[in-house]
Amino acid sequence: MKYIRTFFSVLWRSWFYLWMLIVILLLSPLLLVTIWSDKTYPAFYTVARLWARLTFYGMGMSYQIEASYPLEKGKSYMFIANHTSMMDIMMMLLLVKDNPFVFVGKKELAKLPIFGFFYKKTCILVDRKDSKSRYEVFQQAQKKLNKGLSICIFPEGGVPDDRSIILDSFKDGAFRLAIDHQIPIVPIAMGYLKYYFPFQWGIGKPGRVPVVVFPPIETKGMTHDHKKELKHRAHHVVEQAVLQWEQNRI
Repeated sequence: MKYIRTFFSVLWRSWFYLWMLIVILLLSPLLLVTIWSDKTYPAFYTVARLWARLTFYGMGMSYQIEASYPLEKGKSYMFIANHTSMMDIMMMLLLVKDNPFVFVGKKELAKLPIFGFFYKKTCILVDRKDSKSRYEVFQQAQKKLNKGLSICIFPEGGVPDDRSIILDSFKDGAFRLAIDHQIPIVPIAMGYLKYYFPFQWGIGKPGRVPVVVFPPIETKGMTHDHKKELKHRAHHVVEQAVLQWEQNRI
């Protein structure tokens, strides 16, 4: 039985990469027209959301928002979320409609065929092992925020190798940027994706993802002295939601 489950999981995972590329190719005329300028980025974002929707639902996935807080349309926010799956990218695009954001993501994904081209053109890439790269991320993010866009960061800084970890510690970057620009932080918690679609091959299946979009945490008047407190607060709310889902799963 285990080998049968593994076979179908690998088959399903292979379909993901094929289907993702098919959707990109179908949308490529619109994507190519909209990736070249910050002025057309909102249009690109709309197409990217369509790509996310087609890819996500095409994999037999679904999600349920258990709680959500209305956001001010067009306002800049710092979106943060737990990170356990490549599906997190699609999920974030599906969840945030009226506040176009730019991902800060790992440089390695730029190597993926076709997807990597658009990823490299529209996201802020970081090599987490290179201190110069991390500094350049701040400069690029500041330019995007100055143009009225939002930023999305997975603050764990990567996916933990140990899948038993509920939520890894948060890095400083998202909170430093939010304080520097005095923009609210919107924590988002997503459940079960490390079981449905982990980075590890041979396991996974379609399923329903529970989601909580927490109220924005204001940073107005904060300085870097508040960074640790801010980070702890954001980590706590996300951790409690994920922990609850883990307990319900047992």
